[in-house]
Amino acid sequence: MKERRWLAYALVTTLFWGIWGALIEIPEKNGFPATLGYIAWAITMVPCALVALSLVGWHLERDRRSIVLGSLVGFLGAGGQLVLFLALRLGPAYMVFPIVSLYPVVTIALSVSFLKERASKKAWTGIALALVAIVLLSYAPVETPVEGGSLWLIMAFVVFAAWGVQAYVMKFAQATMRAESIFFYMMATGLVLAPCALWMTDFSRSINYGMGGPPLAMAIQVLNSIGALTLVYAVRYGKAIIVVPMTSLAPVITIVLSLILYSVIPGPMLVVGMIIACVAIYLMAE
Repeated sequence: MKERRWLAYALVTTLFWGIWGALIEIPEKNGFPATLGYIAWAITMVPCALVALSLVGWHLERDRRSIVLGSLVGFLGAGGQLVLFLALRLGPAYMVFPIVSLYPVVTIALSVSFLKERASKKAWTGIALALVAIVLLSYAPVETPVEGGSLWLIMAFVVFAAWGVQAYVMKFAQATMRAESIFFYMMATGLVLAPCALWMTDFSRSINYGMGGPPLAMAIQVLNSIGALTLVYAVRYGKAIIVVPMTSLAPVITIVLSLILYSVIPGPMLVVGMIIACVAIYLMAE
């Protein structure tokens, strides 16, 4: 059971992120912008971090190395999210997301090169299929032509690199520090960057501050926070080259839930992606 602990945590992350992905647009459609949704997410990280620390007797590593590595994990993740907001403002989502979604390639390359992680032939087949599925699941029909400069493309690659490096640093840091401490610093850095999200918010537009705004956003964002916590545990007990591609397949659950909740019929590319993703998860879980 201990050897398969990583799989349980990875599946929880995939499930929670998949549900979160299906619900995240509801507050936005109700008039609560995504930038303020980021702040709601940062706040929901606090109780998750406190629960995690309570499980280890409130022991938090406070040496310089732990603070630097833990904060780096947090800044790469939360900072990448803020840059993604900017990329989506400047460029088309149908081109931004396929680039960003391939961040597991960076994690795999770094983990194989520097952490010397290895996997069976079956697992490597699953990893390869997962990367194919990620591209297909990120596909969206072209709605408008790309206009303007290439700043959005640069930002998309910044997010791609940041999220890929984040998972590698997360695994690297756990050689000397607890998962709970890493998550605490992720929470702290998320809060530190909250003013940036506030600055990015367009307050000239009407914002919903009712029950369909902040309370609903926090109820949904807590799924993201719990998924982030279980990801840290999954990386702790498993190999980053397997955990990261697997959890990146959360859109499969998002698509299924969207079909149920919104009667959204997935196109052929998404259906093929879902099938490949299921095969990939099975192979990586072996």
